[in-house]
Amino acid sequence: MIEARNIIKRYGDLEVLRGVDLDISEGEIVSIVGPSGAGKTTLLHIIGTLDTPQQGEVRYDGNNVLALKDRELAHFRNRNIGFVFQFHQLLPEFTMLENVAIPALLGGDKRNEAYDRARHLLDRMHLADRLDHKPSQLSGGECQRVAVARALINSPKVILADEPSGSLDSQNRQELHRLFFELRDEMGQTFIIVTHDEDLAAQADRTLHMRDGMIVDQTIGNNGAHQ
Repeated sequence: MIEARNIIKRYGDLEVLRGVDLDISEGEIVSIVGPSGAGKTTLLHIIGTLDTPQQGEVRYDGNNVLALKDRELAHFRNRNIGFVFQFHQLLPEFTMLENVAIPALLGGDKRNEAYDRARHLLDRMHLADRLDHKPSQLSGGECQRVAVARALINSPKVILADEPSGSLDSQNRQELHRLFFELRDEMGQTFIIVTHDEDLAAQADRTLHMRDGMIVDQTIGNNGAHQ
């Protein structure tokens, strides 16, 4: 489903990614681990089309998305990729319902349709009683579940998560991890997760180990039999 070939990324004289090759299958949950500075987040951003490499291709279903024009790429990203970040990045002036609906509205969906889907997803996240709350009125775990709902609003094929449980306590980490696997099984999403959380990494179908801008190893996780 996703193919990255010979991804090279430099910031000045610093080569952050040194010819990375990567294949992700549909419905797979893949974790990416490694020390700080290994290039994990940079690779995730390039896969998510938030950044561009100096060299290489990223293909979704055979199409090199990095060759798209800016407007086409923004539309592709909005419809096909959902993002979950470490600190949820919800907009503080908007309610939970509004935060979740925003990507659908940006994609051109009608307001009532976007809000209906947002309500459904927040109910799925056990947050139906928090629709009118703003981020400052919720716990960190609740905000992160809202961020997951926002990532799902356009029914993307792929969810990219960058340290999604890094700011959560142990109970909320476990709940978030369980949610990812439930969503994969229920909705068929593909997940790529950058994490330092060894428990989450071990649960993934595969774990890719990065060091010095390269994927140096991979291990099959507890769910590696999933196809």
